Amino acid sequence: MFKQFIGWKFVLAAIAVLIIVTTIWFVSNLSRKIQEEERKKVATWVEANRELLRTGSDANLNLAIQIITTNTTIPLILTDEEGHIRDSRNLDSMRVAQNPAYLQESLARFKKQHPPLIMEVDAKQKLHNYIYYGDSLILRQIRYYPYIQLIVVALFIGIVLFALSSTNRATQNQVWVGLAKETAHQLGTPLSSMEAWLELLKENEANTTIVNELGKDVDRLKLITDRFSKIGSVPQLEEKDIIQQVESMVTYIRKRAPQRVRFNMHTKETELPAMISPPLFDWVVENLLKNALDAMEGTGQIDINIENHPTFITIDVSDTGKGISKINFDKVFKPGFSTKKRGWGLGLSLSRRIIEEYHKGRLYIKSSEVNKGTTFRILLRK
Repeated sequence: MFKQFIGWKFVLAAIAVLIIVTTIWFVSNLSRKIQEEERKKVATWVEANRELLRTGSDANLNLAIQIITTNTTIPLILTDEEGHIRDSRNLDSMRVAQNPAYLQESLARFKKQHPPLIMEVDAKQKLHNYIYYGDSLILRQIRYYPYIQLIVVALFIGIVLFALSSTNRATQNQVWVGLAKETAHQLGTPLSSMEAWLELLKENEANTTIVNELGKDVDRLKLITDRFSKIGSVPQLEEKDIIQQVESMVTYIRKRAPQRVRFNMHTKETELPAMISPPLFDWVVENLLKNALDAMEGTGQIDINIENHPTFITIDVSDTGKGISKINFDKVFKPGFSTKKRGWGLGLSLSRRIIEEYHKGRLYIKSSEVNKGTTFRILLRK
């Protein structure tokens, strides 16, 4: 599914690039053709003005007047040899009346856009006028069209990618929820059988030690089943003491950790209440502690630092393990990503989902250095 999604992204990107390149090429050619046509029209307009200045037949005179009056789209400015503006056509009359500098600004812009056309006024005195012209409105619209289309295509691709991403995420969520609930269901049957056998073992006092240890394991399995069964449903949050909750998990993991691993808890508070789902929150802390143990490979130190802030609580779990490179900071929370030879790479992914979706908090890597250690932070809002 993920590879298919990536493949679709490349296909969409390739189609978008093809559309944009084709459009820009087509519009550029069209703009050049229109620009050449407008230059020819201006040249014709100049010739018509020359005809008016000459003596000729009425037919030529009428034709010249017709050519001059039919130009209603191309903005023109007529200047003498000294650069004084003598006339203008197809400019904003309101702006010309309100802003005296508007004509000069337009003239400066026209000079940058096109070279002037020269119109002879008096052959004997060698007097000439210069015709400066700008781009018509339709030419400017065509030039801006590719950029507008680029924005439209980008929005379209963004919407499609968002839809595909949402669909992919929803499918993944359904898979995780289904897997979790099926696991809880499958564990339920052997657990019921084990509880029955425990009751039988309790009848013999000689089995007291065995019964106590097996009872702890059964309770542990029941807790795991309860955790899996809560995935996908809205958990019931309860007010619990965060310090006591974390201490209980640290005590549980410490008994099962190598002797060369030291656990230290740091907090200035004696009690810190927060709204949590105890089974799911314990699962997150357990995952972080187990990841820390795996990173240290049997030797090192784990520090748990709990701090109380005005609007939130932070729980930092730090280890002295092999660390995580910065390029993997976000990858470690993706399903399937794992640096261990065994495992499905679901622990941190589910832990982030539990904290962010169910507890409305945050779980992220606060800091990490390769071969020095990593600090994961849980942020719970009050």
